[in-house]
Amino acid sequence: MVYMTQPHATTAPRRALRAVAILACLPYIGLKVAWIAGSYLGIPEGSDLRAPGERPVMLAFNGLSVLMDAAVVVLALLLTRPWGRRVPAWLLALPVWCACGLLAPIMTGFPAQLIVTALGHGTGAGPAADDSRFLADWVFGLVYGGFILQGLALGALFVLYARERWGHLWRGRIADLPADSPTRGAQRLTAVVATVLAVLPAATHALWAAGSTAGLSAARAAERTSDFYVLEAMYVVFALATAAGALTLAFRSGHRLRLGVPLGLAWIGSGALACWGGWLMLTGLTSGDGAKAPSAVMNMTYAVQMIVGLLVLTAGAYFFGERGAQASEAPVPPRTLELRPL
Repeated sequence: MVYMTQPHATTAPRRALRAVAILACLPYIGLKVAWIAGSYLGIPEGSDLRAPGERPVMLAFNGLSVLMDAAVVVLALLLTRPWGRRVPAWLLALPVWCACGLLAPIMTGFPAQLIVTALGHGTGAGPAADDSRFLADWVFGLVYGGFILQGLALGALFVLYARERWGHLWRGRIADLPADSPTRGAQRLTAVVATVLAVLPAATHALWAAGSTAGLSAARAAERTSDFYVLEAMYVVFALATAAGALTLAFRSGHRLRLGVPLGLAWIGSGALACWGGWLMLTGLTSGDGAKAPSAVMNMTYAVQMIVGLLVLTAGAYFFGERGAQASEAPVPPRTLELRPL
């Protein structure tokens, strides 16, 4: 009697990555739950977050952020359990895309801010400088440190999962892509439109990173620190990465380039633009203080970068859909099963 070995068993490294991802969520979720319950842990005296009028907004955003971080726990389980392979592709890819988009600027921006400060060019201690009157400094180290661990662990799990389930869709080089793609015209049009639109957020973020106050609200301009400039520069990088990835895939440039490179640029860049654009718009529109609300230029920048990210996401969905259809039509070679006796 023989049994087929399980090719997708949860290995020890994957279990370790899953544990890291889940444990890294606990400090953030615990802090948010404490705030929802009425605690002021990490919120200093005199903080605007202690104002009675901020309580409803805090409850809503803290509840939403708890659900978002709890989704990381679900994703970590989904990427490592057998039932996770039966989940529809879109139901997994969309949340992971959002998670990558939200975590990537933190994973790159927070270390860059610390380096700038360590070199003596900073005007504040890490990201806490922008909001020191809102939260204690230790909150930022705890929360952002946890986010970085989540991103590293979840990213590694997703790469392993995607390589096993969809690896055939992104292996090879640009030159291996078919020249007679039925959606190539639509992909090119989408890439060009997304790139043209990306000029606005890239230009405004570049201006703000260079020190210009054009388009900034008076309150935001007064609160700028070195951390602000670092993050603005990061948004420029993500906008450029998105455009480069989308154009490379659509116009088949760089024939010797690995297909995973432009896909990775478009994946992470579009996620960062769309998710942070949407989040910044949401927080700005729900601001109870009109003096601190984003300006029209800021809101337009966030809206356009969100549109750019969604356009590239849509183009990517058609790209993978077409690749999947081509793979299903290809002849399947005989498969040899690895067997072992009991």
